[in-house]
Amino acid sequence: MDIVVKGRKTEVPERFRKHVAEKLKLDKIQKLDGKVISLDVEVSKEPNPRQADRSDRVEITLRSRGPVIRAEASASDPYAALDLAADKLEARLRKQHDKRYTRRGAGRLTAAEVADHVPGVATLNGNGAAVPEEEPDAVPTKKIGSLEIKGEGPLVVREKTHVAAPMTLDQALYEMELVGHDFYLFVDSETKEPSVVYRRHAYDYGVIHLNTDPMVAQGQPPSTGGALGG
Repeated sequence: MDIVVKGRKTEVPERFRKHVAEKLKLDKIQKLDGKVISLDVEVSKEPNPRQADRSDRVEITLRSRGPVIRAEASASDPYAALDLAADKLEARLRKQHDKRYTRRGAGRLTAAEVADHVPGVATLNGNGAAVPEEEPDAVPTKKIGSLEIKGEGPLVVREKTHVAAPMTLDQALYEMELVGHDFYLFVDSETKEPSVVYRRHAYDYGVIHLNTDPMVAQGQPPSTGGALGG
């Protein structure tokens, strides 16, 4: 595996490329994640003189068979930005490594996940019980949430239920960056209500909070949910 260094609207000197190779030790990274596929480093420069203290930005993207991990940092020069981003990357790699091996054990799967990884086995539900196969000539029936649908219905590719501990907004943003997704669903530790953080334009983030509709308790039709955007 090689490290790909590229510049966005800026030139990358050879000296900096050598510094990247010295800073990002591949053998150390592969010890924390043995399934690494690629490692990209992108350097960009902010031309606004008012932002001279963080004019140089470095983003490191690590792709493997697991979730994509990104780490980014800005500083007054690219070398300092690289050092900050590399430290963030190592911290996130260690967190993912420790979570994988301490919570679930080395390579163990839950009963509900076996069908996704081992072909030819029976499909299991969230409680580990076998899901009976549909008769070939019968009209297929499936249950989505509280709805029971016969025949063709809404296309639901996958449905998952997770047990989540309440967390702060900062923790949710950190987890979203760790898995490399554009949004992250979590339970707000202050309101105890479901919320979503999502990536907006450039490097901004947005957050949507859901509150229980008081009209439901009065027997009125519930209001519709919000959509990501804006």
